[in-house]
Amino acid sequence: MKYGRTYNFSAGPAMMPEPVLEEIAAEMMNYRGSGMCVMEMSHRSKVFQQIRDEAEADLRKLMGIPDNYKVLFIQGGGTVQFAMVAMNLMKNGLGCYVETGAWSKKAIAEAKKYGEVKIVASSADKNFSYVPDCSKLDIPDNADYVYICENETINGTTFFNLPDTKGKVLVSDQSSMFLSRPCDVSKYGLIWGGVQKNVGPAGMAVVIIREDLIREDLPKFVPTYMSYKTHADNDSLYNTPNCWAIYCCGKVFKYLLDNGGLEAMNQRNEEKAKILYDFLDQSKLFTGAVRKEDRSLMNVPFVTPSKDQDAEVVAATKAAGFDNLKGHKSVGGLRASIYNAMPKEGVEALVDFLKKYEAEHN
Repeated sequence: MKYGRTYNFSAGPAMMPEPVLEEIAAEMMNYRGSGMCVMEMSHRSKVFQQIRDEAEADLRKLMGIPDNYKVLFIQGGGTVQFAMVAMNLMKNGLGCYVETGAWSKKAIAEAKKYGEVKIVASSADKNFSYVPDCSKLDIPDNADYVYICENETINGTTFFNLPDTKGKVLVSDQSSMFLSRPCDVSKYGLIWGGVQKNVGPAGMAVVIIREDLIREDLPKFVPTYMSYKTHADNDSLYNTPNCWAIYCCGKVFKYLLDNGGLEAMNQRNEEKAKILYDFLDQSKLFTGAVRKEDRSLMNVPFVTPSKDQDAEVVAATKAAGFDNLKGHKSVGGLRASIYNAMPKEGVEALVDFLKKYEAEHN
C-alpha cells in the first residue's frame, strides 16, 4: 500500500486498484492531449465517444458477452434498476423473486408497484443466512422472469448454482460480485450491477440485456429514461451520462484484462476469502454468519458474542487503521467486504489483528 492509504473494507463505495487510480490521476488535468479532464468534456465529443466505445468493447471481451446482448451504462445505481426491471420486463404483470436478503427484499418491494410478485423461494426463516434450494421452483406459466440477487452484500450469501427457471428469463443483480468471477452471460436474460463495489465510482449501473427483451410496447406511465430501449437505441448517450464513471470503469476493465481476466480474479478472491473464513472457523470469539456452502467471496459478515463487543471490535479496528468494518445497521455485527481491489495483504493484516484481539480479550 502506498500514499498512506487505508485498508478500506467498505461494502461500497469501495477500493479501486491502485494502478488504475494512478493512471486516472496522471490524466486528470489533460486527458491524452485533449486539454481537458474527462469530467469537463462533452459527452458528444469524439474523444469521449472513444472512451465509451472502448469501455463497452473491453467489458464484452472480459465477460464474453454474446452479440445479441446490449451493454448499457445507466445512471442511478441499484435503486433505479429495481424499478426498471419490473417496468420493462413485466409484460404479463408477474415477476418471480428469490428472497435471500436485504437487497432482494428491496427489489421485491419496488416490483410490487408495477405488477404481481411471487416469492418462489426464501431464506427469511433463518435470517437470510443461506441460499434456498432453487432446483424445483414453482414458477407459473405466465411468469415474465425469475429474479435473484446473486450476491447479497449485507447478508453475505452468494449463489454458486443458478436457479432452474423452467425456461423463464433469469434476471440477476450482480452488484457486489460483478466481475469477481467468470460468468456465462448466455444463461441470463438480464444482468445488472451497481459499479461502486468492484468497478468504479458510485452513481451508475451496468446493464447487460438480451436484445429480445428490449420492448417498444411499454406502459405509458414508464418515463422515457426508464426504458431500456431508450438507452439501447442511443448507445447510452440519450442524455448526458455519468461520463466520469464510464471512464473509470473502462480503466478497471482494461486492468482486469491485463491481469489475467476473471479466471485470475476468481482465484485471487478465493484465496483471500479462505484466509478470513479459515480464521473465523477456528476462532472461539468470532463467528461467521453464513452457512459454509453459501458464503460470499466478496462480503464476509461475522459477530462476537455480544453487540457491545461487536462495537468494541469495530472501534479497535478503526484505531488500528482499518476502515468500514461495522456491519450494516439492519443486521449489526461486523462485515469485511473484500472486493477485487482489496489486496491479499489487507485480509492478512485484518486476520492478524483479529487474532491478537482475541488473544487479549477472550
